[in-house]
Amino acid sequence: MRGVQRPQGPKAFLAVRDFLLRHREEYEIAYRDFRWPQLDKFNWALDYFDTYARANDKPALWIVDDDGSELKLSFAEMSRRSNQVANLLRELGVGRGDRILVQLSNHVAMWEIMLAAIKLGAIVIPAATLLTVEDLRDRLGRGKARHIVTQLALVEKFSSFSGDYTRIAVGGTEEQENEKGWIPYSRAYDHSPDFKPEEETNANDLLMLYFTSGTTAFPKLVVHTHQSYPVGHLSTMFWIGIRPDDVHFNISTPGWAKHAWSSFFAPWNAGATIFVHNYDRFNAKRTLDVVARCGVTTMCAPPTVWRLFILEDLKSFPVKLKELVSAGEPLNPEVMEMVRGTWNIAIRDGFGQTENVLLLGNFPGQDVKPGAVGRPSPGHEVVLLDLDGKECDDGEISVKCDPRPSSLMPGYLDDAELNARCFAGGYYRTGDVAHRDADGSFTYIGRTDDVFKSSDYRLSPFELESALIEHDSVAEAAVVPSADPIRWHVPKAFITLKPGLQPTHETAGEIFKFIRGRPAPYKRIRRIEFCELPKTISGKIGRVQLRSIESEPRQDRRPGEYWEEDFPDL
Repeated sequence: MRGVQRPQGPKAFLAVRDFLLRHREEYEIAYRDFRWPQLDKFNWALDYFDTYARANDKPALWIVDDDGSELKLSFAEMSRRSNQVANLLRELGVGRGDRILVQLSNHVAMWEIMLAAIKLGAIVIPAATLLTVEDLRDRLGRGKARHIVTQLALVEKFSSFSGDYTRIAVGGTEEQENEKGWIPYSRAYDHSPDFKPEEETNANDLLMLYFTSGTTAFPKLVVHTHQSYPVGHLSTMFWIGIRPDDVHFNISTPGWAKHAWSSFFAPWNAGATIFVHNYDRFNAKRTLDVVARCGVTTMCAPPTVWRLFILEDLKSFPVKLKELVSAGEPLNPEVMEMVRGTWNIAIRDGFGQTENVLLLGNFPGQDVKPGAVGRPSPGHEVVLLDLDGKECDDGEISVKCDPRPSSLMPGYLDDAELNARCFAGGYYRTGDVAHRDADGSFTYIGRTDDVFKSSDYRLSPFELESALIEHDSVAEAAVVPSADPIRWHVPKAFITLKPGLQPTHETAGEIFKFIRGRPAPYKRIRRIEFCELPKTISGKIGRVQLRSIESEPRQDRRPGEYWEEDFPDL
């Protein structure tokens, strides 16, 4: 920060945090003057969270269940409870560098264990509750976990695994947990609320090991340190615009990086309250009722949720929202405009990955350019690279690594070849493609695997999907290349209709007619198929599955499929 002597250690983290809060709506200043804190020894839970939590009765975590029950815990309580959990884990043999597989829903134990693991110097392997037995076998094997924490209802998934694992079950009675051979998590609350670390934590010690969602390939193993995520998500805090007095709601499930982004580090970096709405099945109306009733002020949701929200009468919910953001996949401009027209709040899109933090975004105080994913976040020099590795205006989103941002992962675990490829030439390459406008803003095009050619034209699925979703009947759409003997590939749209609508020949004709007047003729969608879009367990559209369906030329029609030539009168 210009003209200011830069502090070291934990004070440096606080100085940068306060700088970003102070310039919350001054992007140009924040980007120009931001510098990553210089850290050697750093333990976010001990050096920052516990210090902030001391005698602090402000709500840190607020969990509201669909049955009406609530749990609200202060920062001081979360500090004490996580100390108790850390003491239990230490008693059970969990030490510095040990790997813990954690498979939990949005239960208070999720936040307690994260804090406890950070304090111990253990490495957390987050696992979604929807993972299969084979998924878990992969995570235990490649992740080399020796400790497991899961919910009582999920312990059977681990019954076939032999090995000397520490097994801890959350929920249920102690008798139930003992019957299944698992250690009751509730024992933690019998331990001392005081915790003393055995040694200092190096800022570059490993903290988290993520298995990516595998939307385009076999899951990769991403490692993060005590610096890359706790400190890196100062960037995410700035993007969301969270302030200390906010109640922040991130619609996400544990097990995926977005949960650590916006349901843990970003809001608590700001000193805000983390809000959770628990439900067995998502219901847009019910969630909006809870958001309004509980006074949520900042909210992050994936595009799928936003598309469900706009099917409701947004005017009927007296929300107190101030900031809205979306991440996970690009958000269609049509959805943004509908929300802005009702609540007079812009949904600000952003881009980042499990491997990093918020790299590109529309930030507080900026005018949101329709369709644009925004500009580089503080601490990141983002450029686009062509196939020859030269900077250009249309290419792969890449981050300059001289100097290397503190927020980037050290690399993929045990994969030197992949690391060399991703960090080649002094850049980190994301595998995503974008266009940079003359004003410096970026427009997302798609994964390098998703962009395809049709009759020698390069097409962006996201552009076509955004046009489709403007049709009154379309709830969601995914466009993939469909093999064609003449054009090589043609664009095909898999479409989920809005509730109550039928996938008829007439509906298909209306959509074909509608889309003809949108993108340029060479981008025209030639085939559509009505279906429920397949999703990964992280909630993203399963494009690998859709592309595999269309990989070979054919003349037959699948159920619910229509081709442009079926409508000669269009």
